[in-house]
Amino acid sequence: MRLKVSQFLVAFLIVGSLVLGGCSTQQISSNSSPASTAVETTSKTTEATSVSETTSESTPGMTNLPRLEGKATVVITVKGSPITVEVDGTNAPVTAGNFVDLVQKGVYDGTVFHRVVRQPQPFVVQGGDPQSKDPKSSQQLWGTGGYIDPKTGNERYVPLEIKPKGDPAPLYSKTFESAGVTKPPELSHKQGAVAMARSQQPDSASSQFYFALADLGFLDGNYAVFGFVTQGFDVVNKIQQGDRIDSAKVTQGAENLKVAQ
Repeated sequence: MRLKVSQFLVAFLIVGSLVLGGCSTQQISSNSSPASTAVETTSKTTEATSVSETTSESTPGMTNLPRLEGKATVVITVKGSPITVEVDGTNAPVTAGNFVDLVQKGVYDGTVFHRVVRQPQPFVVQGGDPQSKDPKSSQQLWGTGGYIDPKTGNERYVPLEIKPKGDPAPLYSKTFESAGVTKPPELSHKQGAVAMARSQQPDSASSQFYFALADLGFLDGNYAVFGFVTQGFDVVNKIQQGDRIDSAKVTQGAENLKVAQ
């Protein structure tokens, strides 16, 4: 069904809020309005890779990124209540691997859900900025940070990774529109989807993620879904802006995570 004009405007605004909630430390965002302005990120992005070039060596910067070979289960606890997420490394190995690795490192423990958009219609609950762990940090900076790798002192970025339905491997560093892909993705933005937030640069995702509060098909092919809530969506629906993650733990499939030595 085609969006009506009013629905299109709503979609434009709420997608704008998601983009502005990306992870670049060089990006300035505001939590007060979906129509906030941002400074375009100037961080280096990886070179676009075709579907046929899918090994970690074929995309610059991917060689040392964690990968999830198969599936894993992560339980995120918020205000004492669990949210169970099935993380899909079969269809999004790099994105899923990054998330599971950060969970195991305790990166998400204590972080804040800095953006919750339910009006004018259910959209997303977004969090995962390590800066929000510090209660003394400026709330104006929440939503602008990502994971800083202590080994390098630099922010870890993951390439945009979306697998077209029926294809043998994901498309990297390009949206479906820019790559001319007309198929739907294997992992779509249905209610309960978990995906990576990013800035306007395709390869700017780091640690921030969001829960889809409704079916958001207009995001398909533009943002990387890597899992789905299998239990506890009622908990997701109760999250308010400012709520913290008590803990995030890998309960199954940790052996499927492959980390470069």
